[in-house]
Amino acid sequence: MKPVFLHAGNPGPITGDGNWTYLIGNERPLLIDAGVGNQAHLDSIAAAAPNGLAHVLVTHAHADHMAGVPAIQERWPAVKLSKLLWPERDPSLAWYGLEDGAIVTTDEGDLTVLHTPGHAPDHVSLWHAESRTLFVGDMLVQGNTVVILASHGGSLAAYLQSLDRMLRLNPARALPAHGPVIEDPVALIHRYIAHRAQREAQVLAALATGLSTVEAVASSMYPGLAMELIPMARESVLAHLQKLEEERRAVRDADRWSKP
Repeated sequence: MKPVFLHAGNPGPITGDGNWTYLIGNERPLLIDAGVGNQAHLDSIAAAAPNGLAHVLVTHAHADHMAGVPAIQERWPAVKLSKLLWPERDPSLAWYGLEDGAIVTTDEGDLTVLHTPGHAPDHVSLWHAESRTLFVGDMLVQGNTVVILASHGGSLAAYLQSLDRMLRLNPARALPAHGPVIEDPVALIHRYIAHRAQREAQVLAALATGLSTVEAVASSMYPGLAMELIPMARESVLAHLQKLEEERRAVRDADRWSKP
C-alpha cells in the first residue's frame, strides 16, 4: 500500500509539527483523518484526488483529526464520512458508523477497522494485512509518547490493552497522525509498555511519600516542564491514578489520592 502523505498544516504545542492525513487510491480516493480545514490542505487533497474525494474516515473525534470535515464536505458534497459513533453522533453531519472488525474497501485493498481505545474512547486504527501496514492515528508517535486524556474519556488500562492488540498483529510499519513513519512499530510498542510501567512506579512512589494531588504528583514527575505542557502531564498522571484505582492499588477521596 502506497498512500499519499498530506500534511494538515496545523503545528502547535500539542500537535507538534502538525497532523498527517493519508490519501489512498485514485478511482474512489479515501482520506484517513480530516485535518482542520486549512486551505492549503484542501488544495493538496484536490491535487492528489483530481476525480474528487470519495470517502473520509476519521480515526477519532479530537479536533485536529476532524475539525476539517465541514470544509471537506463543502468542497466535495458527495463525500462519505465515517467514524466510530461514540459516544454520540454529530447531528449536523451525516456520519456512517464504523464498527470493530468492519472492512473498508479501498482501491489498494481492504482495511480492517480496529477499535483501539485509550487515547480516546472512540479511537480506531486501520489494518492493511497484505502489506502489514497499520494506520495508527494517535496511538503511536516516533520519538515521543502518547497523552492519555483521562478527563476526556481516555483510559490507560484500555490503551495498554489496545497496544497489546496491535502488537499481536506484528505490523511491519505504522503510519501515525503525528511524526514520521514508524518502521519498527513492534519495538516502539514494547518501549511504550516499559515506559508506562516506569511511570506507574513513579506515581506509586510519589503516593508513598505523601503526595496526594494530581498537581503535586505531576510536579514531582515532570520538573521544569514547559508551562503549555503541564496540563498534558497532569492528564497522564490522572490516567495512571485511575488505572491504579481500578486495580485497587490507589484510593481517591474527592481530589486526593493515597495508597490503600
